[in-house]
Amino acid sequence: MILGMSLEHFTLLHVLICLAGIMSGFVVTYGFLNGERLDRWTAFFLMTTTLSSATGYLFPFHELLPSHIVGAISLLILPLAIFARYVRRMAGSWRRTYVIAALIALYLNVFVLIVQGFRKISVLKDLAPTGTEAPFKLAQLLVLAVFIFLTVLADKRFRPSTTGQLTPVAFLRRDGAD
Repeated sequence: MILGMSLEHFTLLHVLICLAGIMSGFVVTYGFLNGERLDRWTAFFLMTTTLSSATGYLFPFHELLPSHIVGAISLLILPLAIFARYVRRMAGSWRRTYVIAALIALYLNVFVLIVQGFRKISVLKDLAPTGTEAPFKLAQLLVLAVFIFLTVLADKRFRPSTTGQLTPVAFLRRDGAD
């Protein structure tokens, strides 16, 4: 039992949180590329991505795994993104810090998604049974290249106004569309 749930139910909850973080992260990335803040989506992305990394540590484990290291890196990066976004309000170089940290956090979630895909999806597992074969490495390299490209492009294009910016909790109480 984890948080009062069976391991099976907790795993499903964790996977749903991870997928919500990834999907909302791509919406936020779209906003970056179009110079839009997307306050509600951003708060949802940062919350679900943080929960995704944190809940990964609640699974039973007996040794330190690569997923724990990726989760730790993500949990170090996310507070930086949150600080740059909500405390420093993306002023000056904090805009770039926010964009880069947010996209690193999203990349790490996608990285783990690919690892899990190659472990759990039979077609992918057949292509790379140990996770060291060329198809796995190629997939990870391609995703890394895409994220580097997106990060550079987002850094150039994301120049939001900081007036009227929402706090992470205020977005729940405010009317209006994002």
